[in-house]
Amino acid sequence: QLQPVESGGGLVQTGGSLRLSCAASGRTFSNSNMGWFRQAPGKAREFVAAISRNGGSTFYADSVNERFTISRDNAKNTGYLKMNSLKPEDTALYYCAQDSRRLRIGVNSRDYDYWGQGTQVTVSS
Repeated sequence: QLQPVESGGGLVQTGGSLRLSCAASGRTFSNSNMGWFRQAPGKAREFVAAISRNGGSTFYADSVNERFTISRDNAKNTGYLKMNSLKPEDTALYYCAQDSRRLRIGVNSRDYDYWGQGTQVTVSS
């Protein structure tokens, strides 16, 4: 099982918080950069955040910077995305992805080779 599995999505009011989890294969997780992407209905998939193999480097999209926090626990083969101050425009299907090939953090979908099925986040106004 190399495909990561997301969980933690749901319905939340504007200003609320959620924490997404990404359970990944132990064979690849600690050797992979991890990213979160999202796709809203009728829109292209977009980069949200990424973290390096050892967690030492992170990068965020401008739209979520200072509201979202990406982290990982390699001992548990699990990654996280803590989302605070949620807005209706954050409503989307959120995907976890692993990049087992590159050394540097990637911000494009093509940089990642393993993808989960997604977890829905809906923010009501």
